[in-house]
Amino acid sequence: MSVNIKDFPEFSLERLLETVFKPQAGEQVALLIDLEDPKEVKELAFLEKEKHEVQRNAIDYFYKPLNESVLAKMGLKGGELFAYKRTGGSNLDLPDEAYSLSGKKFSLEENIYPNYDIILCISSDSATAPLTAFSKKFNFRGATLHGLNDIIIKSGLSVDYNEISKQAEKIRQGYTKADHVEIDFEIDNKTHTLKLELDGQEAQKSHGLCHTAPNVANLPAGEVYFVPKGVSGSFPLKFEDGSIGLMECSGCSIEKVSLIQGEQSTIDEFSKLVQSDPAAGLIGELGFGTQILPVSGQDIQDEKILGTVHVATGRSDHRGGDIT
Repeated sequence: MSVNIKDFPEFSLERLLETVFKPQAGEQVALLIDLEDPKEVKELAFLEKEKHEVQRNAIDYFYKPLNESVLAKMGLKGGELFAYKRTGGSNLDLPDEAYSLSGKKFSLEENIYPNYDIILCISSDSATAPLTAFSKKFNFRGATLHGLNDIIIKSGLSVDYNEISKQAEKIRQGYTKADHVEIDFEIDNKTHTLKLELDGQEAQKSHGLCHTAPNVANLPAGEVYFVPKGVSGSFPLKFEDGSIGLMECSGCSIEKVSLIQGEQSTIDEFSKLVQSDPAAGLIGELGFGTQILPVSGQDIQDEKILGTVHVATGRSDHRGGDIT
């Protein structure tokens, strides 16, 4: 089914904050972004350089409207922007050092997490897992929005999350307490099957509503997911350079990686990663999209599209699993 961003209402930061958080008057709001050099947040110096699409969108669609009108309209406070050094990977631990627009250095754990009620993290790399852990420690609400581009802003962030939550719950009830799931992948006329043991667990949902602390929403939301108890079989994985490897699994992890097409060096590098950091090869999530959305080219939205299924490796503690 073809979906166009013209089918969605115009993006409204006020509507997004109201539906996702239901904030109370006087609550403090902060924004986090990531930069290769976080000191370049001073006076927004990073905007003078090329790239930084995600961070530019953070300024144009969040920081500016928040401070120009949204805070006052909603009776909220804060609106400060802080930058931390980019982690370079999905859900890796966040550095503690951060910088403000004035160039002043802060500690996220000492100065930011304890002093804000709502924290929006708009970054290149996903920060959902570490921010969820910090929300539990410091009792704040938050949202992670990595890979933010124009398509996401004008579609996945422009929806009514009350309705998205209802749709996700309907699908969750249909999937919940499944015993196992088998996924067939076809590539080069060969079929590879991955079986994921779910042991009748209750399905969980990412639905975008974050009304009470501690809690962190991953936006755009719209997903039903499980933390697998065991996996067997194999699946193909496409890397950023276009290479495709075959992941052979047993227990709950990737045991062997072989080249299907592309660069052998890419496969060798991933194999070394899995061997040196076993958590990197553990299967941490099985997810099903629940939203009708256009393809954005970013996983944060595309994995939420109705009819898609995704398997994720690595950290699962933010989903109720035990992989840290």
